[in-house]
Amino acid sequence: MSFKNSQPALTLLPEWAEQEAVILAWPNPDTDWKPWLVDVQATYISLISAINDANATVILLCREQELGLIKSLIPYRAKVLCVTCEYNDTWARDYAFLTCESADGNVPLSFRFNGWGQKFDAAKDDKINQLVLADLCQHPMQYCDIVAEGGALEIDQNQHLISTHSCLFNELRNGELTEEEYVDIFRQQLGAEKISIFEHGHLEGDDTDGHIDTLVRFTPLHGLVIQGAYNRPNDSHFEGLFKLRMECQQAFPTHAIYELPLPDMHNEEGDRLPASYANFLICNMSVLFPIYQQKEDAEALEVIKKAFPNHKIVAINCAPLVQQFGSLHCITMQVPQNTLKPEIIEKAQNGVSEL
Repeated sequence: MSFKNSQPALTLLPEWAEQEAVILAWPNPDTDWKPWLVDVQATYISLISAINDANATVILLCREQELGLIKSLIPYRAKVLCVTCEYNDTWARDYAFLTCESADGNVPLSFRFNGWGQKFDAAKDDKINQLVLADLCQHPMQYCDIVAEGGALEIDQNQHLISTHSCLFNELRNGELTEEEYVDIFRQQLGAEKISIFEHGHLEGDDTDGHIDTLVRFTPLHGLVIQGAYNRPNDSHFEGLFKLRMECQQAFPTHAIYELPLPDMHNEEGDRLPASYANFLICNMSVLFPIYQQKEDAEALEVIKKAFPNHKIVAINCAPLVQQFGSLHCITMQVPQNTLKPEIIEKAQNGVSEL
């Protein structure tokens, strides 16, 4: 399903636009990370180091009572600005603002967030942009009164936006909103000139109803990275992910396809975990890549090196993250250059500090 449109005032920037910061929310004992807290915090510390090495600062949402612990765990020279606030959970990808380009500069855009279709309490997360992040930005926050998560939307430099049918048409997100209405919103709010909504592909255990960032990602060199299951022909995911690849080839016939192997991870209760290698973060000239201490890690790293030949690939152990059914991209939100106020970036560059 594809639709075209003329260029509007706002245009969602692709992930490889030069970044000045990445937003994270610190995992604390009152979030669902409690059983794995030490391991998860170690993953965050590794990720913060990798973000800094990629020449970006970190805007770290945290509770005031966590400041002492954070400063004891993170090297004091790390480029981290702690912003104290209250939040429900740490999946910043889905409630932090998106950044759009305009004639006047970069504009932060906030959608509503309702816990992936009212699955979880998200009242605090839904207010983060308005109450906390808006004050950090150069331009006023813009608001769109529909539910949409950052992990559900992917765009390239040609303003071709992709998403999934299973996520968009969950009635507990936006009721009876039609495909045509979604298309119009994505055109007007995100500058999408072409829109493809995929109908296949979903990972068991994924509470998001099939976010695109677990399935298909763009590369800046006319490529698509796809979470496949070619290495597991008897897996329950094989058919759906194979059909997803066919959809991708039809929608992007001239793109190079880079297909990732599928790991088989379960938690202690025996539930399948949605471990996706497609859940990586492009951060300036680095790709921060999730690995899961699985046999497929090495092969997945070889695939991503081919997909991003001009980027540094940095492996991050995300086995702790997937215990809560998400991964690296889900906990991050990139902020392109010239979006935050200069004094915010300056403060973040001067060692671990607080706002």
